[in-house]
This record gives sequence, C-alpha cells and structure tokens, in this order.
Amino acid sequence: MAHAAQIKIPATYMRGGTSKGVFFRLQDLPESAQVPGAARDALLLRVIGSPDPYDKQIDGMGGATSSTSKTVILAKSTRADHDVDYLFGQVAIDKPFVDWSGNCGNLSAAVGSFAISAGLVDPARVPQNGVAVVRVWQANIGKTIIAHVPITDGAVQETGDFELDGVTFPAAEVQLEFMGPAAEEEGGGGSMFPTGNLVDDLEVPGVGTFKATLINAGIPTIFINAEDLGYTGTELQGAINSDPKALAMFETVRAYGALRMGLIKNLDEAAQRQHTPKVAFVAQPADYVASSGKSIKAGDVDLLVRALSMGKLHHAMMGTAAVAIGTAAAISGTLVNLAAGGIERNAVRFGHPSGTLRVGAEATQVNGEWVVKKAIMSRSARVLMEGFVRVPGDAF
Repeated sequence: MAHAAQIKIPATYMRGGTSKGVFFRLQDLPESAQVPGAARDALLLRVIGSPDPYDKQIDGMGGATSSTSKTVILAKSTRADHDVDYLFGQVAIDKPFVDWSGNCGNLSAAVGSFAISAGLVDPARVPQNGVAVVRVWQANIGKTIIAHVPITDGAVQETGDFELDGVTFPAAEVQLEFMGPAAEEEGGGGSMFPTGNLVDDLEVPGVGTFKATLINAGIPTIFINAEDLGYTGTELQGAINSDPKALAMFETVRAYGALRMGLIKNLDEAAQRQHTPKVAFVAQPADYVASSGKSIKAGDVDLLVRALSMGKLHHAMMGTAAVAIGTAAAISGTLVNLAAGGIERNAVRFGHPSGTLRVGAEATQVNGEWVVKKAIMSRSARVLMEGFVRVPGDAF
C-alpha cells in the first residue's frame, strides 16, 4: 500500500503574550492553502494535531489548551499605510474546524517581531537601534494594530526585563495600540453595544436571567457579575475547568449571549463559533493567591476578571478580552466599570488567575454612540523555534 510522504513547510513557533502558536508567511504555504478554504483549514488542523479525541494534540504542535492551539498567517500588506496583513486561526482541539471569527490579542504581540525578521517590513522602516513601529492590518476583524517593537543592532530584541503575569520569564516589552477596537461589522449595525444598552437582562433558559454587559471591542465579550453566577472572581482554573456542569452552564450563557448580540442567527451556530464571543465574570477587588503562588492584594487591582476561551477558563487573560475590559471600564455604567468602582477612568488594572494586567482606553460619545479611539497595553514575544513543520502530503 502506497503512503504519502511528509512535506515540510517553513514555519516559526512563537510565544506572544500568554499564548503561543505556529506562524507562517502566506507565500510559504502550499498553493492550495494560500487561499481561504477547506485545504487551508485541513492543513492547519494537521499542523496543530487536531481533532484529537484524547485532548492532548500529541501528534502536532498544539499544547491542548486554547492558548496553545493557534496559527498565524502573515503577508506583506496590500493596504495603504500598513506593513503586514495578519490573519489568525484558532484551532479547535477536539473538533475538526478552525475558527476565523476573531483576533488573538496575545499573539498580536509577536506579529511585528515576526514580520520584521521574516522580511515582510520595509527595511527602511526598521532603525538600527530604537523602536520599529509596525502597522498591522488585522484581517479577521478589519482593524489596525500598531506594534512598537524594540530593535538592537538592526535586529528584533527579544530579551529584556519586562515581566508579564502568566509568562514564566522576563522579555523585551512590546507595546500594542489597538486602533478603533470597537467592532463595526459584527452585530448591532456597527455599535459597540449591539443591543444599544450598557447593561442588559440576559435570559438564559434553564440557567437564569443575569445582568450583562454585551460589548464588541477587541473581541465580542459577555460580562456578568461573578456573584450572580455563584462565584467570587478569585477562582483559578481548577475551580471551573474541573466542573463539567459549570462549563456547560458557561457555554449555554455564551450561546444565548451570542444570539442576543446578533453574532449568530440560531443557537446551533454557536458550536461552530467557539472563539467568539467570550464570556467573562467580574467582581470588586479582593485578596487572592494567583496560580503562580503570588499574593494579589485587593489594593493591587481595580477589579477582578475571569474569562473563558474555547470552553475553558483561561489561565491568564486573552489580549483581545483585555481590550474589551479596558474599553468597558472606561464607560460609566457598564458592569466592568461598576466593579471597578463606577468612576471615570482611562486605564484599569485587573486581577486574573495568573496575576494582574493593566490596559488603557479612553471612551467618548459621538452622536449618542460610544467610541474608543484606541486601547493600549504591553506584552512581550519571543521566537521559540524556527525551521519547518512537517505534515503528511495527503493531509489537506
């Protein structure tokens, strides 16, 4: 019996923020995978090692969590005033699909670094020493991200003393600006708040009715008060992820929230849109011990936030969800703002399972609609491995 030989594809394995994924240049992909479609999805599934009924992704590059089952495709930008086009694919672990519905804010931190090293940025825009400003077009959501990448001796600087809770070792700081982060193409006819309300009563049959802030900023997110769900906001992963009933409840909340936000037309569609929206629960500051053993005091943070990604509680915080948190915190009357004290603010520091994170955003009202010019936060990124990934030639 004949067997297809493996092929090798140039790739780089990178950490960005508290995530890691496999990065490709569009031009390096097999021809059939250079365009959206079944071949591209099948290739990325095989690269990551999905679907895996064992939930381990042993036969691929994935790490069996939402934070490590990620792929990125980059190309020189076709848009004016942009350097690189960035497409993100969230690969399901136990199901055969790739979700293209949203961005990954954490891996956004690695996009500028990869683009420079991969020759996708005009060398004239990269200083010998200093900071390279990389203009990124985020193709999933049609938004601009500005990455400030440190450069030393003409090359990307990856090492440094910037510490990020949820990442074991320090690295060089990469500042990200998410420009106009409110969604325009999803739900609500372009409104940041698709229902027109800062707080809604979200009815979830079989679960309950909850006060919720439904926001499209960074990534569509459903915010609910922790106490309304029976939580304190100090929970770590084990408290949620080891509880099948809790996970089922959150998925039901997510599905009805997606329907209310106009992201899906019927509940069945939620299963094919796992990456968005996110579900998060918020609480006022309280003391807790982070997953690393670090003691977080109530006075260290403005509020507590826990968020789920791909059906599980995230070990830290998704970068795009952090943008949603910062944006909602800047708007008086949202559940996020109220948990943070209900005062006007242009930056917020929140506690998550791995520690704390600060994100800045300024919101204004224009013709009755809330507008955020940009959200800002700092992450870090590092190349972990580069060379080729191999997949069976008949895998896509």
